[in-house]
Amino acid sequence: MLLKRVISSAVLISIISAVIFLDWLCALVATIFIIAGLYEYFVMLEKKGINIYKYFGIGMGAIIPLSIMFRFEPTKSWELLFIVLALFFILIMQFKRRDSSGVIVDISTTLFGILYVSWFFSFIIKIRYLSGGFGFLVALLLIVKLGDIGAFLVGSRWGKNPLMQHISPKKTIEGSLGGLLFSVLGALVSKPFLPFGYGQLLLTAIGLGVLGQLGDLSESLLKRDCQIKDSGSIFPGMGGVLDQIDSLLFSAPVFYFYLSVTVR
Repeated sequence: MLLKRVISSAVLISIISAVIFLDWLCALVATIFIIAGLYEYFVMLEKKGINIYKYFGIGMGAIIPLSIMFRFEPTKSWELLFIVLALFFILIMQFKRRDSSGVIVDISTTLFGILYVSWFFSFIIKIRYLSGGFGFLVALLLIVKLGDIGAFLVGSRWGKNPLMQHISPKKTIEGSLGGLLFSVLGALVSKPFLPFGYGQLLLTAIGLGVLGQLGDLSESLLKRDCQIKDSGSIFPGMGGVLDQIDSLLFSAPVFYFYLSVTVR
């Protein structure tokens, strides 16, 4: 399992290293990740017996990152237009149902997937498209993903006290603290990319580290409800695409808005 995890990690690092230098290529790969993550999310719900609109949800979810990629911004917060349109069309699609039981659940879970996977992860593209976006994105990935690695390594070796056993039995308090320590180390490594002093850098590392772990726990909560271990199997030893991007789903939007306020 460890060997598979190492190989999958090497593949992921290679992909990121190959695409991050070009903003449009980074945006394209992020869009592919969003499509794959949405597919895994909707398959999870199908296994649970929910009548979601998988391909419609994937299609609407793909429009959001693609429109950012091509800089389609007619108004401020324009991406909310697609979310409103998605809700409108999903409601219209209910009119042909003979049985209206479960309509609210079907609509809510489909729209939630678009928000949770597509809109949240699309902030990766927004960060990359900022002035200095290359360095900002490198910093985000170092802080959050090193936190993932630290939580796994420390938790595997010294973890004894469960963090939230009812959500994820293998996650421990020791692993969580180790993850925060590694996030701080990631912030120190990324210091050249961020116009922050050491105090602000420390707060940023802790904040993003906590958000990364909350994103991981949130996806674990969804998988727990669907009674599955991993969202997919595309990365042997590490699960699916959604398993790899979960820690970025909360941290990327918050980091983007933080940069918008603090960096001029």
